[in-house]
Amino acid sequence: MADAGAFLTDNNRNRQRKDRFARYGVIAGGISVLLTLVLIFFYLLYVIVPVFAPARITPVQSFSIPLTQTAAVRVNEQNTHAFHFSSEGQISLVALSASEGQQPVTQQQVVMANPTSFAAALPNEQVFAYGDQSGGVTVVKPLIRQGRLMMSEPLTSSYIQLDSQGKPLVQLAVSVRRQVAALVGVTQDQRLVAKVFHRGSGLDTGEQAWQETQLAMPAIGHPVTDMVVTPDGRTVYVLNGRQVTVIDLQRTEGRIRQQTDVSQGAGDPVAMTALSGANSLLITGSNGKVTQWFEVVKAGQRQLIPARTFSADTSADKGALHLVVPEYYRKGFLAVQDGGRLTGYYMADSSAPVLESRLFSQTPELMAISPRADRLLAISGQQWQLFKVSNLYPEVSFSSLWQKVWYEGYPEPDYVWQSTSGTDESEPKLSLVPVVFGTLKAAFYALCFAIPLALAGAIYTAYFMSSSMRKVVKPTIEIMEALPTVILGFLAGIWLAPIVENNLIGIVLSVLVLPLVMVAVGLGWAMLPGGWQRKMPTGLHILLLMPALVLAGYLCFSLSPVIEQAYFGGDIRSYLTNNWGIGYDQRNALVVGIAMAFAVIPTIFTIAEDAIYSVPAHLSSGSLALGATPWQTLTRVVLLTASPGIFSAVMMGLGRAVGETMIVLMATGNTPIMDWNILEGLRTLSATIAIEMPESEVGSAHYRVLFLAAFVLFVFTFFFNTLAEIVRQRLREKYKSL
Repeated sequence: MADAGAFLTDNNRNRQRKDRFARYGVIAGGISVLLTLVLIFFYLLYVIVPVFAPARITPVQSFSIPLTQTAAVRVNEQNTHAFHFSSEGQISLVALSASEGQQPVTQQQVVMANPTSFAAALPNEQVFAYGDQSGGVTVVKPLIRQGRLMMSEPLTSSYIQLDSQGKPLVQLAVSVRRQVAALVGVTQDQRLVAKVFHRGSGLDTGEQAWQETQLAMPAIGHPVTDMVVTPDGRTVYVLNGRQVTVIDLQRTEGRIRQQTDVSQGAGDPVAMTALSGANSLLITGSNGKVTQWFEVVKAGQRQLIPARTFSADTSADKGALHLVVPEYYRKGFLAVQDGGRLTGYYMADSSAPVLESRLFSQTPELMAISPRADRLLAISGQQWQLFKVSNLYPEVSFSSLWQKVWYEGYPEPDYVWQSTSGTDESEPKLSLVPVVFGTLKAAFYALCFAIPLALAGAIYTAYFMSSSMRKVVKPTIEIMEALPTVILGFLAGIWLAPIVENNLIGIVLSVLVLPLVMVAVGLGWAMLPGGWQRKMPTGLHILLLMPALVLAGYLCFSLSPVIEQAYFGGDIRSYLTNNWGIGYDQRNALVVGIAMAFAVIPTIFTIAEDAIYSVPAHLSSGSLALGATPWQTLTRVVLLTASPGIFSAVMMGLGRAVGETMIVLMATGNTPIMDWNILEGLRTLSATIAIEMPESEVGSAHYRVLFLAAFVLFVFTFFFNTLAEIVRQRLREKYKSL
C-alpha cells in the first residue's frame, strides 16, 4: 500500500509539473505573440513617421563676393560650387566651401560682350543663353572638370543666328534635351522668332547631328514679359499683357493654340515661372499671389486653367510673395515675402506651406535651390548666404494621402495612385484612397459569395447532415484552407476569367436560378408523401439537391450564348459599354469575388460549423420536445446560441479577405480606380505592396508610403479581429442563459 501511495504521489507531482509547464508555455506563447504584434506596430511607425517630419532650414555660411549685375545663379549637384551668370555676359565659378578669408571666386569667363538678353532653361537642364545686338544667341552649358570651369556646346555650335533680320533680341527662352531643343526670342521691334532642333542620324556616318528648323511665328500684340519653352520643344508659353499666349511649335509655322487671361484673382501678372517639366506655370500677380496654371483637355480641346492659388499670410510684418524659385525635379517652389520671410509650397498640398522661416532682414535679389533640394543660395548685392534645407518628403501629407488633389493635366481633383512614371519630372500621385477602396471592394464581393455558401454549408453540416457524411465533408472543406492562394489566383486569372467573359449571362442566370432551384427542390420534397420521405436516410437529402443544381447550372450556361445573340447583339460586353456605359475588364471584381470566396469559405465554414455543432444537445432536444419544428429550433435556439461564433467566423473571413494578396494580384487588372462596378478591375493594399515594394528606393517617399499602406492594412485586420471579439463576448453574455 505504501508503494501504491508513493506511486500515486509521484504521478500527481509529474502531472502538476506538466500542467505548470504547459501553463507557462501557453503564457509565454501568448506574450510572444503580443510582443511580436507590438514590435511590428512600432517598426512600421519607425519607418512611417519621418515622412511627416516638418521641413527645416538652417544657415551654413555667409560671405561677400564682388560680383554684381546678377542674371542667374545655379548650385551644382555636389553643393561645392555655384555658377554665377551676370547680365554683362560673364560666367563665374564660385566655391561654396571656401575657408574663412579665402577668395571664393575661382574662375571667370566671358561668354558674350554686351548681351541684350538672357535666358535660363529649366533648372535640371543647366542650359543658358545670351542674345546679342545682331539677333544671334550663344547657348552654353557650364561644367566643372577637375575643379575648373568648362563650357560645353549643347547644340551644333555655341553661336546661333536666331533672327534672320539681325535685330537685337530683348527676350529669350531656351530648352535643350537629348533629342530636341528649342530657341524662342523677341526682337526689339516685338517680333517672335524661333528655331527648333532635332537630333537625327546622318546618312553616311550614322552619327547623330542637330537639324534645325526656322519657324515663322505669329504676331501676338502686347509686349512680352516672360516666355517658357516646354522640354519637348512643341510649345512656348508667352506672357504678354494680362494673358498667356500658347503657341504650337510642331510645324514649320508657329500657330497660336489659345490665349487665356491669367489676371483673374491675382491682379496683373508680373512674372511667369515654369515648374519642373514645364507642364505647370506659376503666374505671380501684382497682389503677391501665385497661381498655378496647366493645360487640360475639355470638350476635345486643350485649355489653360487655374488649378490652385498660393497666398501668403500678409498679416503683421509679412508681405506678398516674390522671387518664386521652383525646385529641379519636384513640384514645389520657394518664395520670399516682402519682409524677408521664406515660404515653401508643394503642389499636392496647397492648403498650407510646407516650410516657413524668417531668414532675411531684407528681400534677397536672387535665390537658387540645389539639384537635390538640400541647399538654398540667396544673393543680396555682394552678400551671399547659403542655407541647408531638410525637406525630404513634401509630396506626402494628409491631403495628398486622403483627399482629392488636382494633378497636372487632370480636368478636376481626384484620388489617384500612380507612384512611378517614365520621367523624374512627373508628379508623384500617392493617394491611398483608391487602394483602400479596392481592398474593401474585393473583400465585399468575396464575402457576398462566401458568407451565404459558408454559413449555409456550416448550418447543414452541423445540424442536418448525418454524422457519417459530416466526417467526410468537414475535413474536406477544412483541407481547402491549405490550398496555396497562388494556385487559386493563377486559376482565376488564366482559366476562370475567360470563362466569365464568355459566359457572363450564364453567370448572372446562375446567381438568380440556383437559389430558386434549391427552394423548388425543398418544396417538392415537402410535398412528397411521408412514406417516400422516410425512405431517404436522415442527413442525406443533399444527394437529391446536387443533381438538380448541376443540371440548372448547365442549362444556364447553355442558354447564355442564345440569350446574348438574341437580345445583346452577340456581344454583351460591347452592349454594356455602348448602351449602359458600364465598362468591362476581363480580370474584374466578379472574378476576384468568386476566386477569393474559395479562399475565405473554409475559414468561415470551420469556425461557424464548430460553433453550431457545439450548441448543447439538451437545448435542441428541449425545443423539439416542446413542439417546435426543426427549423424553428434552428432559427430561434441553435443559431442564437451559436451567434457569437458565427459572427466571429464572418469577421475572421473579412480579415482574411482584406489581407489576401496573391488572388487579387493575379486575378485583377491591378488598376487603382474607384468604381463599385463588379465588372471593373481594382487594386488592393496588399497587391500594391507586393508589386511595388521590391522596386521602390529604400528611404524614398514611395518606400515609406508603402509601409504606411502596410500599417493601414495592419490596422484594418486588427480592428476587424478586435471588433469580432468584442461582439462575440457581448453575444455570449446575451445568450448564455439559453
